Amino acid sequence: MPIINVTISYHPDPALSQRLATEVTELARLHLRKDPTVTAVAVSYIDPQHWFAGGTSLASQGRNTFWLDIKVVDGTNTKQELASYLEAVFAAMSGLLGDVHAESYILVHEVPAAAYGFGGKTQEFRFIEGKLKAAA
Repeated sequence: MPIINVTISYHPDPALSQRLATEVTELARLHLRKDPTVTAVAVSYIDPQHWFAGGTSLASQGRNTFWLDIKVVDGTNTKQELASYLEAVFAAMSGLLGDVHAESYILVHEVPAAAYGFGGKTQEFRFIEGKLKAAA
C-alpha cells in the first residue's frame, strides 16, 4: 500500500508516465514485498531548464534526473531490501530516462503504522483487524 511520488526532469509524456508507474510498482513488489494492487503512483514533470544540479540546469547538461519518494510502514523492510530497492530504482530510471545525473535521489519514508493508511483506516487498524479475524 505504498504511495510512490516520482518527479522527473522531462517534458510531460503520458506513455512515459505509464512505463514509470508500472516499473516502480513492480520494483516495490520485487524488492520491498509491496502489494501492487494497493500501490499508488503519482508522476510529475519539471522542465529540465528548471532543474539544477551542481548549479547548472539539466537542459544545459543534456542530462535527466529524478526524485522518487515512497512511503512504507516502518519495520516492514530490512536494510538489505531497502538498499536493493534503491539500486534497482536508479538502474530502472537510467534505462527509462537515458543519461541520468548522479544527483538523482530516492527516499524511502518509513512511517508509523498508526499514522499511515488509506481508505480512512490506518495500517495499524488493518493489522489488528487481520489478527482478530484470524483468531475468530
